[in-house]
Amino acid sequence: MPHPVQRRWYPIVFAVALLVLLPLSVLLLSWHEVDTQIWAHLWQTQMARLIGNTLTLVLGVGIGVTLLGVSLAWLTSLCEFPGRRWLDWALMLPFAIPAYVLAFVFVGLLDFAGPLQSLLREWFGSGLRLPRVRSTGGVIIVLVLVFYPYVYLLARGAFLAQGKGLMEAARVLGQSPWQAFWRVALPMARPAIGAGLALAIMETLADFGAVSVFNFDTFTTAIYKTWYSFYSLTSATQLASLLLLAVALVLYGERRARGAARPANERPRGQALYQLHGWQAFAASAWCGLVFACAFVIPLLQLLVWFWQRGRFDLDERYAGLILHSLYLGGMAALITVAVAMLLAFARRQAPTRGVRVGVALGNIGYALPGSVLAVAIMLAFSFLDRELVIPLSGALGGAGKPLLLGSLAALLVAYLIRFMAVAFGPLETSLARIRPSLPEASRSLGVGGVGLFLRVYLPLLLPGTLSAALLVFVDVLKEMPATLLMRPFGWDTLSVRVFEMTSEGEWARAALPALTLILVGLLPVILLIRRSARRIG
Repeated sequence: MPHPVQRRWYPIVFAVALLVLLPLSVLLLSWHEVDTQIWAHLWQTQMARLIGNTLTLVLGVGIGVTLLGVSLAWLTSLCEFPGRRWLDWALMLPFAIPAYVLAFVFVGLLDFAGPLQSLLREWFGSGLRLPRVRSTGGVIIVLVLVFYPYVYLLARGAFLAQGKGLMEAARVLGQSPWQAFWRVALPMARPAIGAGLALAIMETLADFGAVSVFNFDTFTTAIYKTWYSFYSLTSATQLASLLLLAVALVLYGERRARGAARPANERPRGQALYQLHGWQAFAASAWCGLVFACAFVIPLLQLLVWFWQRGRFDLDERYAGLILHSLYLGGMAALITVAVAMLLAFARRQAPTRGVRVGVALGNIGYALPGSVLAVAIMLAFSFLDRELVIPLSGALGGAGKPLLLGSLAALLVAYLIRFMAVAFGPLETSLARIRPSLPEASRSLGVGGVGLFLRVYLPLLLPGTLSAALLVFVDVLKEMPATLLMRPFGWDTLSVRVFEMTSEGEWARAALPALTLILVGLLPVILLIRRSARRIG
């Protein structure tokens, strides 16, 4: 039986868990009424293409991020070659570029009328044509360049954590470096690689902006079109439930593939094991440099060129409004999400019962929900509440009898809270775990408890983790496109919405200004991640 003090945390934890389960229940209940005409149209004209495109995208991105992330992690963590020390952290910088930004940069740069093909036709004749960038291969390459850091970061940490002993033992037994990698290092790093791969695939399934730029239909674009073209929120919710099923299968497959594997517990190694020379060193530097250039340097330079050509003329009052809206949403979402995540972290620490652990786990599953799925589920739930509760109650009290929840800032902030709870919970739980129980016990013995204990003991020690959590949530909210695009109140455009509007019209140069702003803000958590990684190795 839980202690009475522990039971005090139950209402908070279960309330958060129920809030996260709300969109899941809405998705399931949406199937009680099916619009047969819309589904017949979808099944006859689009469903086969949607399923085929989504499976092709998942397979292509999965293979690509694995090959790219593992190869880069192996080279930067175990080999010494020219440029390794700065490429080690530079290869994390693509984390700062949203997928939809890299997508419109690639289309604008490599399209038939783009600067690259125009220059090549001037040099080699008008008959020269490169392969179409608006293709399945094009969108796969863009998503691979955006999402490979998930695999790279986790695989790199796993390779560094294996230490020198295992690899040296493999060499003593006559294994070549390639054999040692394939038979020793790679199997031990499989859990980390699988976790990074699962994150990349979930982001691929959730992506809306990049596939929209490429006019590549997937379930996320079908949800948007069903809502705004057929005006059927119910059918959009049913499509969203199918997408959520795919995400659940990815998570289940990752857990099963991980199995009972355990990470290595040797002392982390900070120096490379293999010194590359000659053509091998040149090939390693060229490969890492090529990926870094394609994923970060070239897109950033092209955005700067577009900004100077056209984007700088958009620096007006409207752009200031976009920044203010983005900052307000990011700040409010970060404040609310960090506060709720801190309550869950304290509940997990103060009442480590099975019920609390289950409730905290349910509260953190929202990160697996794509933004488009979350948006349609919350909008359907709030539409029901407005229709059945808010409007009748307002009319009875003499009010206008209008819906208050649907299309409100509150609905959007709830979506952010559910979506990014796990992002804030991780740093807070880690920081809280570092506080020894003896410190609060000593404070209570001195007569300091309750709010005073939190303000004088916990808060100063939790401040670094709290700031990290708030920064991560803030940047994720700024970059979030599907939920913001679908749920924003009228007139509440943000930087990500501005990018979508400009790219939808082919105005690549005018999309450069908000895109550059998002990248500059996105560099903040990446720099924090790089510093933490360097400190852990050192």
